[in-house]
Amino acid sequence: MSDAKPVSNSKTIMARTMLPSDANPYGNVHGGEVMKLIDACAGAAATRHARSRVVTAFVDELSFLAPVYVGDLVTAKASVNHVGRSSMEVGVRVEAENLLTGKVVHVSSAHLVFVGIDEAGNPVALPPLVAETDEEKRHMRAAEARRKRRLARKRVSDEREEPKQRE
Repeated sequence: MSDAKPVSNSKTIMARTMLPSDANPYGNVHGGEVMKLIDACAGAAATRHARSRVVTAFVDELSFLAPVYVGDLVTAKASVNHVGRSSMEVGVRVEAENLLTGKVVHVSSAHLVFVGIDEAGNPVALPPLVAETDEEKRHMRAAEARRKRRLARKRVSDEREEPKQRE
């Protein structure tokens, strides 16, 4: 496997102005439009780290903290937080800026898990991740804790499913 890569190599920023086609009749942007931007930005960050194809495998809890309106500039900022053998967690923060007033609000934060795959769709080994700053190290520790919780939930779910498979 290739050498470890710093978190900074994966940092990705995407922004777009929200249009009437992104919103309901009252001018509120659909949550799905924000989710699509989150997935696209996180996917780009994951691909930058992996330098291979990646697929979204899991999205942690996603809450909308503030509304987004037509005309707002919505910015998603993503970077890889943690890397396992073939999967990685990417953190994304979304903000909306009212371009007329300059007011910026935190809209949402999310953690997504991506799996690196080859052309046949099989998982591939990923390069290790190097956290260089205190903030990156804190994000990595938090991501490791989330990974442990996800794996524990999966084990419980698999145990519940096992009897059904035997029937």
